[in-house]
Amino acid sequence: MDEVRVRLGYTPTMRQRLFHASAADEVLYGGAAGGGKTKAVVMDALLRCLRHPGTQAYLFRRTYRELKDTVLGEAHRSVPAALGEYSASDYEYRLVNGSVMRFRHCQHDEDRTRYQGAEIQWLYIDELTHFSRPVYDFLKSRLRARRALNVKPLVRATANPGGIGHAWVRAHFVDRGAPEKEHAFSVYSGTLKKAQRRSVMYIPALCTDNPYLTPDYVFELEQKPRALRDALLFGRWDAFEGQVFSEWLDVPARYEDGTGTHVIGDFVPPPSWKRYRAFDFGFSRPFAVIWIAVDPDVRAYVYRELYGATAPDEGVRKTPGEIARAIVQTERDAGEEEVAGVADPSIWDASRGESIAAQMAAKGVFFQKGDNARLAGKMQLHRRLALDETGRPGLYVMRSCRHTIRTIPALVYDPMRPEDVDTAGEDHIYDALRYFLMSRPAAPEPPKVRTRPRFDPLSGGPKPRKGFWDG
Repeated sequence: MDEVRVRLGYTPTMRQRLFHASAADEVLYGGAAGGGKTKAVVMDALLRCLRHPGTQAYLFRRTYRELKDTVLGEAHRSVPAALGEYSASDYEYRLVNGSVMRFRHCQHDEDRTRYQGAEIQWLYIDELTHFSRPVYDFLKSRLRARRALNVKPLVRATANPGGIGHAWVRAHFVDRGAPEKEHAFSVYSGTLKKAQRRSVMYIPALCTDNPYLTPDYVFELEQKPRALRDALLFGRWDAFEGQVFSEWLDVPARYEDGTGTHVIGDFVPPPSWKRYRAFDFGFSRPFAVIWIAVDPDVRAYVYRELYGATAPDEGVRKTPGEIARAIVQTERDAGEEEVAGVADPSIWDASRGESIAAQMAAKGVFFQKGDNARLAGKMQLHRRLALDETGRPGLYVMRSCRHTIRTIPALVYDPMRPEDVDTAGEDHIYDALRYFLMSRPAAPEPPKVRTRPRFDPLSGGPKPRKGFWDG
């Protein structure tokens, strides 16, 4: 093959350079809009394919329309004709060195099986938060390379905050640690009987990083509603378009006094507070158990959680009996004896054998049937999250309940039922919380403020002496 010299005309920004240079196995480039993410994906795929002859890059968007309007359109602008030929029937660029850039979509979760036979060396996903975790994990399972290629397959993705994948993408990439640094973890192969090091990296991007945008774009983003503005302009992962519980506040500086925040510091609720246990069953998807204490002002405190997940939205596949034993042990270790249980009414279904509720009752864990009215339950949470005149909500979550803190604010609206939560998201703790809230519904107005002296764990005042609930 004759040598081909072509000028690409591509000058990457500082963060695009980081994206191209990263040695991590998985990299997420994202945050705000306008950071040059799609350009970075296309050029990274092109450059890797050119450096490694005979390799295959797969570039995904969720729908074909999105693929055509973004990634594929960028490729048409960026791939010089001298470097390859585009096949419109196959949606792929066949490069002069034998490498191929394949453009694909995966609109529905079940569409992932279309790629069961794919051999992917370079996996690119534009707007990763539009995809569920099962789709991502399946596509990653197609990463492989023949020894002769002498390459290590990798994943490169982009995302804006929001979408059905918001929670798991944030947990997998953003919350692991400082941005622009590799964060390593170990995976073990039972087949090969050895462990392997893997790493991920998150590279935040802002529209101000992109010198090719005009100031008009920034002005336009600043005029958007607060949540949309904060997500697209500042790349904030705790505020985004379509967020159901946009009133959620997590302000570490307020953990002690409890004003203007829903997340607070940990403490042991006093024995006089009524305790509840709420449950949402899951096997292939996570199960969720949360414990809630209610104070004399009828404020609720989520003070403990038991979440059955091996990864965001992936269940641990425990039987009802195994979950029940874990609940019993947890409450026994805490010295708790009187805990009222409430659960999804579907666990009483005995049409295919002994019900889940019966299996758990046999282990000493009992529940009452919860009210599964979805919209009413959603409104109950909105009411509990509302702040009263002192800046305090009707629901607190202790900071050790990390899955509750991670998943509740990440929930998005269902596009087919715009008043309800999208059940494709990680909604298991939310469902458990709904059952509890419907068992003790709050009045439409914010909770009243009591003036008589009493124990308040957030006031900095006198604490009760160590006793039964302190373990």
